[in-house]
Amino acid sequence: MDTIVVASTSVANVSVQVSSIPMLNGTNFKVWRDTVEIVLSCMDLDIALRQDKPIAIEENGNDAKIEKWERSNRMSVMIMKCYILETFRDYY
Repeated sequence: MDTIVVASTSVANVSVQVSSIPMLNGTNFKVWRDTVEIVLSCMDLDIALRQDKPIAIEENGNDAKIEKWERSNRMSVMIMKCYILETFRDYY
């Protein structure tokens, strides 16, 4: 199993970064979005926001890129959901 390095940040620093995201309440979207983008970028989790998902083709060996993209997407969604008021979340 590979070791995951979070851009040379400690767990406490990650917690501080994530907790700096304001709660999305319907009136602060621009500030919320800008903060989310900065935090995810600092954590190297913004790949899914910047790139389309790589296509899996046997001969191109994109498995590592696909896994990295999927992790970025999964972590980004979890972080964003934590900072959206429950009345605005979509659980479908």
